[in-house]
Amino acid sequence: MDEADFEAAVSDALDSVPAELMAMLDNVVILVDDEPEGADKELLGLYQGTALTDRGWEYGGVLPDTITIYRGPTLRMCATPEEVVEEVAVTVVHEIAHHFGIEEARLHELGWG
Repeated sequence: MDEADFEAAVSDALDSVPAELMAMLDNVVILVDDEPEGADKELLGLYQGTALTDRGWEYGGVLPDTITIYRGPTLRMCATPEEVVEEVAVTVVHEIAHHFGIEEARLHELGWG
């Protein structure tokens, strides 16, 4: 899957998230990158920032949180374009859930791990 098709899969995944939830995203940007930095080269996505549940009165004047979806690890993990689309959708929901303060263990319990 080329870069444009992968970005389209991310866009489609975002479009499938209910509008009510998307409207609640606050100060967050969604990015696509080829490979994760650091030791975990199989990371499919990453949320970096302050979850909504951790923001207090002092939160303000900060750069946006980021959700990054990684193309390389996803393509290595999936055998078909259909699997890529499905995994991207799961990863997008998973990372958005972190923005809402849902922890990794709970996501796995809910089947979004």
